[in-house]
Amino acid sequence: MKRFLLPSLLLLSTIASSQSFIQAYKNRASQVTQTNINTLLTDFTAFGVKTTGSTANNNAFTWLKNKYLSFGYTAAEITENAFTYSGKQTKNLIVTKTGTVYPNKFLIICGHYDTITGTGTNDNGSGTSIILEAARILENVSSEYSIKFINFSGEEQGLLGSQAYVTNVVKATNPRMDILLVINLDEVGGVAGMVNDKIYAEKDGTPTYPTSGLYTTYPSTNNAASAIKTTELKNSMLNYSNITPVDNYIERSDYMPFEKDGYVVTGLFEYNQSTKPHTAGDTYVNMDPVYVYNVAQGVVGAIQHFSTAATDITLSTNESSKNLQDRISIFPNPANDFVNIGLDGKGYTTSISDISGRKVQETNDQQNLDTSKLKNGVYLVTITMNGESVTKKLIIKK
Repeated sequence: MKRFLLPSLLLLSTIASSQSFIQAYKNRASQVTQTNINTLLTDFTAFGVKTTGSTANNNAFTWLKNKYLSFGYTAAEITENAFTYSGKQTKNLIVTKTGTVYPNKFLIICGHYDTITGTGTNDNGSGTSIILEAARILENVSSEYSIKFINFSGEEQGLLGSQAYVTNVVKATNPRMDILLVINLDEVGGVAGMVNDKIYAEKDGTPTYPTSGLYTTYPSTNNAASAIKTTELKNSMLNYSNITPVDNYIERSDYMPFEKDGYVVTGLFEYNQSTKPHTAGDTYVNMDPVYVYNVAQGVVGAIQHFSTAATDITLSTNESSKNLQDRISIFPNPANDFVNIGLDGKGYTTSISDISGRKVQETNDQQNLDTSKLKNGVYLVTITMNGESVTKKLIIKK
């Protein structure tokens, strides 16, 4: 996606974050890692020019699917929506997390993975990487509303993938698919060498620019609801990231087919607009990976807000493990050179992982654990016994 912005239309957000700050949401947003973002961006780039329907495009699709599977999503939670472009088949990828209270009402977080001319590290490897990192972090977090993570193909040829999905899936659902909100991430990579600390939060509505026919057939009935949701998105960015949101309007990207069908949409787009998208210069060195990392934290917070995610900070991998959970204590916490596992009985395994998911320690039937080699930070302690697992947060502070 590429746009030209009129500064007179764009007002720096001066809103105070009246939206409730939730510590559990911040804790999960803080699980975004720069290492993961860097790896996702470079892996995405390595597939080359991912023109819709090309071998590189199909290889990127397979990579995306395998990433979700590695995060713990099951085959039943992953669906494919195929369509044809210039005689070649390409696919949208949809991953669904079912809500606990409103399983048939969906929050959609989406972005395209196809590129033209260049590798598209910014447009739209940036949005793709954030969607993947959010999906990883939230895989085992319950939410009242269902969440769909969608990677669209065919955006660069005219929103083909999102239009195919709306036509063949959304509108074909009986009853019509109930969508809470669509959040689109497109070109959120910033510009290398610039101060990238703002982002456009996009609301529905007809701006004074452009005056072409792009908006003439789009409804206005969803504008007010979009403005409310966009304010909530801005508040989430303020609450859970160090990025300042700036008002803007939606543009030519994958939320448009949803908007045209009457759904409420919003989105994010980089404030410092790169000149590299759609060229061979859209590469890792010309964008700002740290900006992507910062935006990702706000997005993880926003997804939790809109989906009404669980607010407890104790993570359980099995709801039936509450009895085990009640028997476990971890102390001291924060810890320094050692931590004690308070648990009666034998036959349990204790593993400690950093927030990226990398296992750093594992013991069997050991109550006193040596943590002297662990660096300051947040860790997850998982205790498994008789097929049940409980995960608790551990803070190392020296």
